[in-house]
Amino acid sequence: MATASHIELNPASAGVYHVPDITTESGKIGSQLLQENHDEFHIYFNNSGFHNHIAHHLLSIYALGATPEQIQQAFDINKSYQRPQFPVDKQDVEALADRDKFREFLGKERYFHDFEIFFQNEIEEKGWEKVLNEHLFARNEHAESLLDRMFAAGFLHPFIHLGFGVEFKQPAIIAEALAQAAIHDGWTGKFLHAAEDAAKGNTTSESLVKLIHEARANDKLRTSAHWKDGNKVRDGVFVRAPDEMISLASQWHVKPDELEQKTAEMINAGIYFTGAAQKPTKQIKFDFFYMHCVNCSIFFSAFLKEPWLRVEDKCRLLEWKGRMDLALYVSRGCPELLIDEIKNYQPKNSSDGWPEIIRRVDKFPDDGHASKLVRAIANGEQVCWQYEAQADDAFPIKGDMFLKLGHMAIDSVESSDPNWVRSAGFEEAWENIPGRAKL
Repeated sequence: MATASHIELNPASAGVYHVPDITTESGKIGSQLLQENHDEFHIYFNNSGFHNHIAHHLLSIYALGATPEQIQQAFDINKSYQRPQFPVDKQDVEALADRDKFREFLGKERYFHDFEIFFQNEIEEKGWEKVLNEHLFARNEHAESLLDRMFAAGFLHPFIHLGFGVEFKQPAIIAEALAQAAIHDGWTGKFLHAAEDAAKGNTTSESLVKLIHEARANDKLRTSAHWKDGNKVRDGVFVRAPDEMISLASQWHVKPDELEQKTAEMINAGIYFTGAAQKPTKQIKFDFFYMHCVNCSIFFSAFLKEPWLRVEDKCRLLEWKGRMDLALYVSRGCPELLIDEIKNYQPKNSSDGWPEIIRRVDKFPDDGHASKLVRAIANGEQVCWQYEAQADDAFPIKGDMFLKLGHMAIDSVESSDPNWVRSAGFEEAWENIPGRAKL
């Protein structure tokens, strides 16, 4: 049984998108290696705050039916550069029960393991559902601060980690996610709360795709991020066009009776701007930062199914996700979105379907980004099919475009280094991407 400190995979809780033939042996080795990662490694693998993705990788390929050997390979590839856990200070763990002390420790990575043990204790006492409602969704100063940090750094890493924990029903990974959020900065919160305030009183919502196109047409937004910015969201968009970004983001909001369709719309829009941000003279590559928007989207399908989470909190999470997606699109220079690159794509193995794509990504030797992307695109196909009749300015990705995007994803990472383009709206980002062969 999975507990706050023990990881145990169960095929009955293998995620909202999984293959039907997950083996007991894969579950055993996956549980063992996830436990080793949980017990031994820090959430950052270096001093620059780069994230340990082992849990994401192993859970993704487990859901995609990876063999025990493939799961072991994925772990072995990535364990060598991880940092060991910091020692636990029992006095610090006890001090975290004091909200003032908790606030004092926020944003400091040396307290990751202390936060983790604190949240494990909370979960053991109260259950993970109550802990999440108390520490993320209570709408008080404490919960708001931690929720802000779930959307930290602009790339959604703590939220992605939380999504895996909830989707696979692993309390220990939920504890990791809460501790991870606690050691991040909360600067995205200023934007998210400002957009939330600006949205009050709005009776209608624009589609995310319309807002993406509006962003590209707005000169101030399109040029707000510069190539040399250290963090193109924080140091670019939020500095040079904060009012414009808030105004744009405030036009996306979600009513309770729209929750399911708006979830599908968010998933579709993220896949659209991630897949269509291509350069016709260069090989197909997905933007590394946009890819996180897609990889995170699958967890909103999972959250829809959670009875402990209030509908108003599900709506709020979805609003925040859509608004961060808009900010991330702008932060990479608002690249032109070429949907014909998807429609006209000729796969390397054109006869392959999802099973073949999944088998290829299960064995792909990376840190898990590719498998997360393929699984999230496949989930998007399942979620969005019922909205095929909706207008293209809300649901531009339709029909066989999802499968073509699956091909694009695996073909692109198998084809050449680098696996990803970083900041697709800037010419500089494409300089090291190989040229596309002329037909």
